Amino acid sequence: MLTFRATFFRKFKFPHTFVSRSNFSKVNHTESSNHSNKSLLTHHLKNHRLDKARVLFDKIPVRDVTLYTMMVTGYARNDRLGNALELFDEMPVKDIVSWNSMIKGCLDCGDLEMARTLFDKMLERNVVSWTTMVNGYLQFGRVEMAERLFQEMPAKDVAAWNSMIHGYCSNGRVEDAMKLFEEMPHRNVITWTSMIGGFDQNGKSNEALFLFGKMVGSGVESTSTTLVCVLTACANIFHLHLGVQIHGQIVKLAYHFDEFISASLVTFYSNCKQIDNACKVFHEIMHKNVVVWTALVTGYGSNCKHEDALKVFGDMIKIGVLPNQSSLTSALNSCCGLEALERGKEFHSVAIKFGLETDAFVGNSLIVMYTKCGNISDGIAVFKRISEKNIVSWNSVIVGCAQHGFGLWTLTLFSRMIRAKVDPDEITFTGLLSACSHSGMLQKGRSFFKNFSQDKSIEVKLEHYACMVGVLGRCGKLEEAEELINNMPIKANSMVWLALLSASRMHSNVDVAERAAKHIFDLEPHCSAAYVLLSNLYASANRWGDVSRIRGKMKHSGVVKQAGSSWVTLKGLRHEFLSGDRSHPLSEQIFKKLDWLGGKLKDFGYVPDQQFALHDVEVEQKEEMLSYHSERLAIGFGLISTVEGSTITVMKNLRVCGDCHSAIKLIAKIVEREIIVRDSSRFHHFRNGHCSCGDYW
Repeated sequence: MLTFRATFFRKFKFPHTFVSRSNFSKVNHTESSNHSNKSLLTHHLKNHRLDKARVLFDKIPVRDVTLYTMMVTGYARNDRLGNALELFDEMPVKDIVSWNSMIKGCLDCGDLEMARTLFDKMLERNVVSWTTMVNGYLQFGRVEMAERLFQEMPAKDVAAWNSMIHGYCSNGRVEDAMKLFEEMPHRNVITWTSMIGGFDQNGKSNEALFLFGKMVGSGVESTSTTLVCVLTACANIFHLHLGVQIHGQIVKLAYHFDEFISASLVTFYSNCKQIDNACKVFHEIMHKNVVVWTALVTGYGSNCKHEDALKVFGDMIKIGVLPNQSSLTSALNSCCGLEALERGKEFHSVAIKFGLETDAFVGNSLIVMYTKCGNISDGIAVFKRISEKNIVSWNSVIVGCAQHGFGLWTLTLFSRMIRAKVDPDEITFTGLLSACSHSGMLQKGRSFFKNFSQDKSIEVKLEHYACMVGVLGRCGKLEEAEELINNMPIKANSMVWLALLSASRMHSNVDVAERAAKHIFDLEPHCSAAYVLLSNLYASANRWGDVSRIRGKMKHSGVVKQAGSSWVTLKGLRHEFLSGDRSHPLSEQIFKKLDWLGGKLKDFGYVPDQQFALHDVEVEQKEEMLSYHSERLAIGFGLISTVEGSTITVMKNLRVCGDCHSAIKLIAKIVEREIIVRDSSRFHHFRNGHCSCGDYW
């Protein structure tokens, strides 16, 4: 017997089934189309094709809140906040996810005020809304506002607590972070990891490792991120034993395949001076991640194996791993370590090729490389091309100009720095005082020291006092310099007294020199620099009995004078010379060139200044000793080994002697070349019979 429903449908042939199938087909087609559009929109946004994404978005007939949120988020992630806000305002319906996404977009684009405005407009907020806003305040260093908002939160989950802890640590308030950590009702591994990393980042690596021990004791399992933080702490305090144990745990958990773990292990072993183990970790699993390669390049550099560092960088490029800011910076640091200007220029070309020359981190390293290798002009040119200069950029070029004795350039750059609204710090202060010291700008030095001393944001340290003593002492204000030391709020160290002793030697003031030397010997009985300065002062005053007494005391105390040496780096090789040195394969040609120069120097009226021949010997011997000082041998080598007209750069480990300084001015004129000499305190640029120091050094 047929049911009523069956009889009804058999009797009346309605096209119901057909219509239902048709509608079902349309629904399926719409869903499929929406899914396809969503996938294509995601693809465009992921690849930063925002205009194509917007064209597609506008063509979609029915746009739900998810599609709107995707498009708004895409704009914000690509720093197009205006477009994101405009589209957000057009949304017919907004859910809590879209509000949270827009707030986060404002924060990511640097607009804290707009983020807060949107937050205040929300009719309904969840814990994510509150946490996002708290994170925003912390991101901008507004810790007090973050604290206030955190206290106002109606409900807090673990993520909210973790965000506040992380924010405290990022803003240097690690004690507040620990207090919050202890108050937390529930903790997870992220909580522990944030606190461990926070301790380490704020110079409390021992506390970080202690907390890790408590975490293990609490039964919380480490993640790979936790172990990275622990390895970093071990690396920072050279805790080899614990680091090796962590390495074993990493292998046991099979985390050693993780690229960031590998990079952390390479850094850990490098910092602990176990570079062979660092290489072993690197070669066990050959990653193609630039982070791992950078760790090894940096590791070699930190162990003074600069040639190996540059080789690894070259190998990295050869296998197709693209360098980033960190890898290029490490390579440039190794060029500095080798004083290899030509190789530094090669890496500058690499930076240009990969579009990194205007990056602040790479640019800063290029400035340091050029200035330390004697090429201040190219250093300044790089500085000008940096797109967004930071405090390190300004300090690098200011300190560089100071080292080269370009005092007026230093002051001009400092004025521009202030106009750019970049606040100076302790390094800026050191650079300015150094510039004043090398250029004889007494009043400027006094003014800077007074103003910076009154600035509560700047801590006046021992090196600043040493620089100011140098400013005063070199200008002949020895009594004022000594008075400054005696009235210092902190006890002067040997570096400060050495600045006074050096100035006393410069002005031949034996009384002040002896008082300074006494303080140095009380603080550092085996300070060879103090013995040498005092001995040289006595020698220049022909007080040979005192010279013998000082040298006897040095011998009795086991103090060894540092031998004066000069060197030239040519085609990646360092050619080093000692005074009177005949061990170089080209010695015969070098001495022949110097003898020829000796004749030319006499034609120009040069007379050796025998007070710089610090031995009690006959006049002829003194003249011969002066003629073959290490810096002159290095210059002689440079003259016979480089193209005529090219610049010769010589490095010296001690202060260039006054007689050599006079001679090199004339040599530069005779050979019609620029000769750059870097001694223990500054650079000298010799051109056409003059020196950039103006005979004031």
